[in-house]
Amino acid sequence: MTGEAGTDGETLAGRAYRVLRDRLVLLDIGPGEPLSESLLADEIGVGRTPLREALKRLEADHLVVTYPRRGTFAAAVDLTDLAEISEIRGALVPLAARRAAGVRGGGSSVALSAVLEKVRAVTGEESRRDLMELDLSVHRIMDRAAASPYLEETLVRLDGLVTRLWCLLIDRLPVMSDHIREHIPLMEAILSGDEAAAEALARDHVRHFETAVRTVL
Repeated sequence: MTGEAGTDGETLAGRAYRVLRDRLVLLDIGPGEPLSESLLADEIGVGRTPLREALKRLEADHLVVTYPRRGTFAAAVDLTDLAEISEIRGALVPLAARRAAGVRGGGSSVALSAVLEKVRAVTGEESRRDLMELDLSVHRIMDRAAASPYLEETLVRLDGLVTRLWCLLIDRLPVMSDHIREHIPLMEAILSGDEAAAEALARDHVRHFETAVRTVL
């Protein structure tokens, strides 16, 4: 049953969705790669029904595409989407940062403080993969800190698409550790309740990302 839960309370469909989402976002499953339901169900340890439910959610996230009589595939990474994604994130990420600062991280303040310490500890010697995972964690926690399920859902989807772009170009982009450290003053502003600073820093962060990507295109 799709509603069946594991020992941690997460449904099987939810676990399949989370695992596959991260594989797709970090390009462990490459763009255009076919997805075998039977193999993925065995790998994740779920049945075909919860897996299919997860794939439907991933299709709504624009991470997979399904073609009649052909099957399901990892969605392509279209670099021409950058302008539109950046425009939307340019409006929503600063809004989320301002909201998060307004409640000083709210229920996510502990998680935000913990990930802030991880970012402060970045030395530049970490693998690009580890830094990508950290970057994704930072954004997901800040999205949650905005205390708006609707905003969080939209931003998590956009963060996933942006991360796929980043992963595709990662060997041509500037030092990843510098990008990660940009989050430090932003998270500090959120935790201190400085709404104006959080909004401005978030806007700059989105702009810097778009500029870095356009530089190598």
